[in-house]
Amino acid sequence: MNPQPIFDRLWKDYTEQNPSVLSVYNLFIEAGEPVVNDHIAFRTFDDERINIDMLAKSFLAAGYAFKGEYFFEAKHLFAKHFELEGYPRVFISELKTKDFSSFLQKTVKKIVDTIPSNMLESETLIYSGNVWGIPSFEIYEKLREESEYAAWLYVNGFCANHFTVSVNHLRKYPTVELVNQLIKENGFTINDSGGEIKGTPAELLEQSSTRSEINKVSFLEGTKEIPGCYYEFARRYPDADGKNYSGFIAKSADKIFESTDLVKK
Repeated sequence: MNPQPIFDRLWKDYTEQNPSVLSVYNLFIEAGEPVVNDHIAFRTFDDERINIDMLAKSFLAAGYAFKGEYFFEAKHLFAKHFELEGYPRVFISELKTKDFSSFLQKTVKKIVDTIPSNMLESETLIYSGNVWGIPSFEIYEKLREESEYAAWLYVNGFCANHFTVSVNHLRKYPTVELVNQLIKENGFTINDSGGEIKGTPAELLEQSSTRSEINKVSFLEGTKEIPGCYYEFARRYPDADGKNYSGFIAKSADKIFESTDLVKK
């Protein structure tokens, strides 16, 4: 199975729902830069019907292989990443719901219970979005008190949380510093949680990201503006074997997750 159609569908939905991402992408294209996707990321809950292993099925069927796992104690997340030569890495995280209140656990179970069984088994689940209906802003806000991640997922559902530009493939902007400068000069905001650049050359990975698009979303209580998706940038450095590091740094990813936090103005 060729995974390219999966990425094409995900990219289409991602850029249509978050037009600023396409604007950033076009900055590189207009500069004559080759935009290579380093990795793509997804979010889910640890319910066995929709957990990491379930979302990974489509990629595993296409030839991807498990490469690493990561723990985020403060945010109560667990993640795995998968690779297939010639294609972007796939990073999937899940919220450890048992670490939270009975309200959050019951909310997650309730929304997952509404997903049709045929959709749970379908390869289209990975880009099906919110499949549990119009969200409640009251529930969204209550979830956000416990976990920004849970609140974001409750509204946005299954989709590409972000794509990632491989800085290693850029010619005019070969460093994360230069990429960030380009982004800011064109009116976009960089996520500065933990610093604008997460990671160091010594850790073999540097990352940065835009702040999420603010989208208008229809809630039961009316239309509200909340975070959507963001764009990431990653530069990898060679390890002792001379090959670029291919994994992820948990403490850096922890701050990248905050790109979708609702920042009050």
